[in-house]
Amino acid sequence: MSAVAERVPQKTRRKGAGLGLVAWLLGILFFLPIAWMALTSFHSEADAATNPPSFAASLTLDGYREFFGTGGGASPWPALTNSVVASVASTLLVLLLALPAAYALSIRPVKKWTDVLFFFLSTKMLPAVAGLLPIYLFAKNAGMLDNIWLLVILYTAMNLPIAVWMMQSFLAEVPVAVIEAARVDGARLPTVLARVVAPIALPGIAATALICFIFSWNELLFARVLTGVVAETAPVFLTGFITSQGLFLAKVCAASLVISLPVLAAGFAAQDKLVQGLSLGAVK
Repeated sequence: MSAVAERVPQKTRRKGAGLGLVAWLLGILFFLPIAWMALTSFHSEADAATNPPSFAASLTLDGYREFFGTGGGASPWPALTNSVVASVASTLLVLLLALPAAYALSIRPVKKWTDVLFFFLSTKMLPAVAGLLPIYLFAKNAGMLDNIWLLVILYTAMNLPIAVWMMQSFLAEVPVAVIEAARVDGARLPTVLARVVAPIALPGIAATALICFIFSWNELLFARVLTGVVAETAPVFLTGFITSQGLFLAKVCAASLVISLPVLAAGFAAQDKLVQGLSLGAVK
């Protein structure tokens, strides 16, 4: 029995070591393109265009100077500001609307709440390009083309279904007894949501907010068609580096890295909340 008991932990350790090795290999595989993009951004255009690429090429900040407009090009700050406004404002609106909706579907479920959730999710099945022309015509007739608040409304509508779906599973884990105790003490629904439900479901709310922020920050199709100069976002500004004169790899890599930094910083800052939130909704 002792020999069998010793072999079982050894098999478990070997299996765990094998899974850990696979996880490291997958992590490195996903990280390599980002590392390559970062390295290319510090090369000159001549070195970046070599084939095969040169790892020992001299490093320079010319790509970043070109991106920030010090070489006479357009400044990226208006586009970055527009992306921040559209992403942050739409994320806050999504949370403000999704929290009471998820509360109604989880803690105080309405009739046929599963059908309601499926309807929310079904709105994400429509290809975005299918609704592009009607939205463009509406924005044109309403005089809202090249308006940052049009993007805020669109991003809110686009992210609200997935936010309600996610937060419904998070709020289902909130103890009903705590909510009942707050209601017995005289707390109204806004107070219950703000002071009882939100603190308990904070990891799930943080995970939902981060995902909505990423979706809004990276959205290109609607921003490319519905904006021009005033409401141009960072992804639209990035496409301007691809011109008829050619593709300038060093400049594009520098711009891509800078534009990706807010999302990477938000993900790194909220990584513990993200893991807790996603696991909270998955483990029953």
